[in-house]
Amino acid sequence: MTGKIVIYGIKNCTTMQKARAWLDEHAIAHAFHDYKTAGIDRAKLAAWAGEVGWQTLLNRAGTTFKKLPEAARADLTEEKALDLMLAQPSMIKRPVLETPNGLRVGFKPDLYAATFV
Repeated sequence: MTGKIVIYGIKNCTTMQKARAWLDEHAIAHAFHDYKTAGIDRAKLAAWAGEVGWQTLLNRAGTTFKKLPEAARADLTEEKALDLMLAQPSMIKRPVLETPNGLRVGFKPDLYAATFV
């Protein structure tokens, strides 16, 4: 596979650590973007949402989302979800892997293996 591979997430996330370890073990060169420290822009998030859907990107299982007031969680639209993820990047499901073959959200070894065959 040729082309740039970037993995997006948060450094201390255990799922991120597993995904990065998998890439390293399989000698897959990649860049890491920590959106907690480096941020993420709306255009990038909107492009991801266009590819995989905002529902896939929004981490509803995390404590950051669960601690939101009910009003913030109710009647979610793409616009509202993007605003939440921009304000609190830990609400973005992790990892987000950009590859020349498309975007992968979350980490499953089988999915990564299929991506890089």
